Amino acid sequence: MGSLLLVICVLVGVAFLTLLEQKVLGYIQIRKGPNKVGFIGLLQPFSDAVKLFTKETTYPLLSNYIFYYFSPIFSLFLSLLIWMSMPYLIKLYSFNLGILFFLCITSMGVYTVMVAGWSSNSNYALLGGLRAVAQTISYEVSLALILLSFIFLIGNYNLLNFYEFQLYSWFIIFCFPLAMVWFASCLAETNRTPFDFAEGESELVSGFNVEYSSGGFALIFLAEYSSILFMSMLFSVIFLGSNIYSFIFFLKISLISFLFIWVRGTLPRFRYDKLMYLAWKSFLPLSLNYLFFFIGLKIIILSFLII
Repeated sequence: MGSLLLVICVLVGVAFLTLLEQKVLGYIQIRKGPNKVGFIGLLQPFSDAVKLFTKETTYPLLSNYIFYYFSPIFSLFLSLLIWMSMPYLIKLYSFNLGILFFLCITSMGVYTVMVAGWSSNSNYALLGGLRAVAQTISYEVSLALILLSFIFLIGNYNLLNFYEFQLYSWFIIFCFPLAMVWFASCLAETNRTPFDFAEGESELVSGFNVEYSSGGFALIFLAEYSSILFMSMLFSVIFLGSNIYSFIFFLKISLISFLFIWVRGTLPRFRYDKLMYLAWKSFLPLSLNYLFFFIGLKIIILSFLII
């Protein structure tokens, strides 16, 4: 019952995140966002959902239909399953390997995009899928190394420990470069601007989801925004010392989600080779250096304790 409630709350949160994005992008581009459906456009996400799920589902004649049909469903399933790694107020799931669970599920998310692109039997979709896979794998390395740094510092895989270690000082204060790398990697991981090469509509006519319409497209869309919300929450937990039981925690999540949208409204798309250059020649050395720094710090602290 608790899991079902969590899923419903996440989906409602995703609905209003899309509305926030439309409003913020509207004001960035000096125009009004959605303001007709309901009071100041509050019912717009629900009307969009009804429109998408009631449209006729078309599919390519030569597609691999089973994989084509199930990859959006599996994508949404994974992005909702990942929420189970967070310990909540009601202690829904508080298990000690939360960080490992997060890494496993995000690694699985690559397959859904790859299969969606391949099974559509379209060159554009396949290229978008390949780009997404290469980009996600590249940035997962730096994400894992950053998490490993904090695992060495904290000595535990449970996300609850981040709160206890940040009672007096947030990690973002003395790990600011690491926080920026994490945020950029989150943008790349969720296929958001300026790293949205999987959906590069200027050259790939919407990329890996080009053949999806109605329900399938809606599920892919929901999965992407659910991942954005989760990454915002993880950023708050790791770097902003968030007490999961406080109201300010949710304000921090909203702020990080707003940053995702702000980046989309501000920055142009990267060039693909620069994306790879950034991952392997900038982020990887930085996160490795921080990893060695944290290992050294932990050894020094332990040696002092032993003495």
